[in-house]
Amino acid sequence: MPFQPLSRRTALKGMGVSIALPFLEAMLPRTASVTAQTAANSFPRRLVFVYFPNGVMMPAWKPTGQGRQYQLGRTLAALERFKDNMLVFANLADANARGGGAHACTLPAYLSGVSIFRTMGNDIRAATTCDQVVAQRIGNATRFPSLELGCDFGQQDGFCDTGYSCVYQTNISWRSPTTPAPKEVNPRIVFDRLFAGQSSGATSITQQQRESFNLSVLDYVQEQTSEINRGVSAADRRRLDEYLTSIRDIERRIQAPPANVPASAASGMQRPARIPALFRDHFRLMADLLVLALQTDMTRIATLVMATEGNRRSYPELGFTEEHHGVSHHAGNATLQEKFTKINEHHVGELAYLIDRVSNVREGNGTLLDNSMIVYGSGMADGNAHAHADIPTLLFGKGGGTIDAGRHVVCPNNTPICNLWLSLMERMGAQVDRFGDSTGRLTQLNA
Repeated sequence: MPFQPLSRRTALKGMGVSIALPFLEAMLPRTASVTAQTAANSFPRRLVFVYFPNGVMMPAWKPTGQGRQYQLGRTLAALERFKDNMLVFANLADANARGGGAHACTLPAYLSGVSIFRTMGNDIRAATTCDQVVAQRIGNATRFPSLELGCDFGQQDGFCDTGYSCVYQTNISWRSPTTPAPKEVNPRIVFDRLFAGQSSGATSITQQQRESFNLSVLDYVQEQTSEINRGVSAADRRRLDEYLTSIRDIERRIQAPPANVPASAASGMQRPARIPALFRDHFRLMADLLVLALQTDMTRIATLVMATEGNRRSYPELGFTEEHHGVSHHAGNATLQEKFTKINEHHVGELAYLIDRVSNVREGNGTLLDNSMIVYGSGMADGNAHAHADIPTLLFGKGGGTIDAGRHVVCPNNTPICNLWLSLMERMGAQVDRFGDSTGRLTQLNA
């Protein structure tokens, strides 16, 4: 029996549930003239920005060597197995992040290349960020034009830096100069957004009801799942099973009760927020949700902020209690420098988890990573000095075959990072002549 073709927009639907499907072979054209290149071009490109605050210990971050003959430094050691799929940049700068409020000025300028207006009131003014320029150009092709995620709430009111509103220090993504795109940090809310759907009948069921009955969103689409499995190849059945298993795994992690709560007290508790206490658990939930959204083409543009600029989060799991921002101002103290480096390594280790997940999602003869451009970076270089030149920047993925990965790219001193943004925007179908303080495209990306 020939396998049945599927539309890319096929979804599994039940009462209040809609589960988009990942890309399957059954969604590719079924003509004899289809070539490997045609199949490769059938997958969209994705653009993701993962941001970490407060800069790094640059001596531990910097690789040695140039081009393909380079060695990763201590901080990036966890990424060794991804060297062939990444670019490490040197000498990119975010000059317009400079200002009286070092942290407040850094975050909104990172993806815009434009200085912000100094205010502690409501008359905020930043600039539209590159992710939102892309979302405005191509976002109508997906359910979510863009997805803004984070692991740190931050503040949306008051002032957090010298003379600057907290809105600046909290938001990396801006839809317009006066409208930030707030990030969502609660994984349960993100899950509900991704898998909520219109009921096909008169009855629907809420997420809270599903949890009360210990039900999964997958329980409402079993019949459709079986029907699709009967009409696709063994490889597609395997992909679909892996995808649905990952959804159920995320559900279990979100629905797990808070730790150390006596059983006798559980019945009187309010429905927990289910935001994990440990950074690792929180980040991995958000990373897994992001991968699902990209894999199913619910969005092609996303930001994921590990923590807001100037944040005071501590990482007791690393063996010390000093907070992040404090140790970034180490003033040359060797003990604080070591703790700062360990926080940098911790963040990179979790980034490696995300890259591993993306690299294991198959798309045709390649992977989701092959069709993605995932930036990891900060708007600061040396956190102790609030430096904005030679900011730490990595790029993962091959952009659908348009990026020559596996190199340490040393740019001319103070090359605007907006040159990189301009090049990535173009690859996403949002071609503009200039963006922010760009001076041209970054030709060193070309495959």
